[in-house]
Amino acid sequence: MIRRTGLIALAALALAPVASARGQAEPQQVIAVFAHPDDELFMAPALAALAREGARVTIYHATRGDAGPGVSDLPKGAELAKRRSAEAACSAKALKAAVHAMGSHGDGKLAEDPQGKDSAAAKLLAFFTREFAGADLVLTWGPDGGYGHADHRMVSALAVQAAQTMPAASRPKLLYVGIPNGTLPPLPQMANWATTDPALLTETIAYTSADLAAATSAAQCHETQFDAFSRDGMMAMFDGTIWRGKVHFRPAF
Repeated sequence: MIRRTGLIALAALALAPVASARGQAEPQQVIAVFAHPDDELFMAPALAALAREGARVTIYHATRGDAGPGVSDLPKGAELAKRRSAEAACSAKALKAAVHAMGSHGDGKLAEDPQGKDSAAAKLLAFFTREFAGADLVLTWGPDGGYGHADHRMVSALAVQAAQTMPAASRPKLLYVGIPNGTLPPLPQMANWATTDPALLTETIAYTSADLAAATSAAQCHETQFDAFSRDGMMAMFDGTIWRGKVHFRPAF
């Protein structure tokens, strides 16, 4: 469930049932757009909660992660991309995502030549513009890209660019995931992650223990990226520090 903090309750959010032309309720269309396989973990229990509540959740990764060996000994390239694509599909299944799609753009190259008509940015913008036309809710990285990753920033910017051209009647609700100030886990590898004033994080998606368990199962899929200890404890750590029962977002518009 999405909730807005403050005094004004949202009576009709993006997840309220949409009536079809024949008056029948249709599943809500939720699109989560990321740069790499495993990016979805940072909002995994929220995606599981949305799917459990009846939304049709699509996870889209712009790249196959061919440049991120993580903890594996695989060289960068096609074999790594194949493994990470399979891990992403495993994760989507664990989260009950109805659809999982993979882009073929180069990992670490989304920001190259952003003005070229055949660039990854141009192709992603065209794709987002088409896909968002049927969506009710889009979830993605904020402008900070989580920890400044250029691919993350580019996906976020292109999602905004696609949505801002759409008329209000068909524009999906676009939310940035965020970390409230003061909630970062005390880990050296997360010391440079961006945080956000909680006053700006006006939207949350609450999750249950079952959703958190689904998120943990999703994390277990990413064997090339995280060791067993991290896969076992990552979601519980985020639950106890950053999320505390709800994943935090802020509106892009």
